Amino acid sequence: MAYIKFKELTKYFDFKTEILEADLPEYAKEYVLDDETIILSYKNSKDYAIFTDKRMILFDRDPMALYYKKIHVFPYKSISSHAINFKPGKVELLFTFDSGYQLHVNFIEMNHDKKENIKIVYKAMMKYTIGN
Repeated sequence: MAYIKFKELTKYFDFKTEILEADLPEYAKEYVLDDETIILSYKNSKDYAIFTDKRMILFDRDPMALYYKKIHVFPYKSISSHAINFKPGKVELLFTFDSGYQLHVNFIEMNHDKKENIKIVYKAMMKYTIGN
């Protein structure tokens, strides 16, 4: 009998609500280094995203498994290609990293002002990527 090992090719995250740094859980703040500045943070019903001036930190929690939490840390300098898609009520950030790993970070229920905030984060990411 043969088995095929499944490898996730692309990870998807959907975020809806922008949150203040003060409203982030303490465990999330622990992953932000002293020399980093938080630009923006988001959450959905179970996950958090922190965008600093150097890295993207994504917390993937499983509500069914009480103690399961996977933390993805992506330095902007490891992004090899990127795209931003603006759709009605939605913004998609699409990344491919030097390792070949792909990531889609989606922001839903976006109005014009919220889309401008995502554009600010995207520009900061790309400034760091292009600058190094």
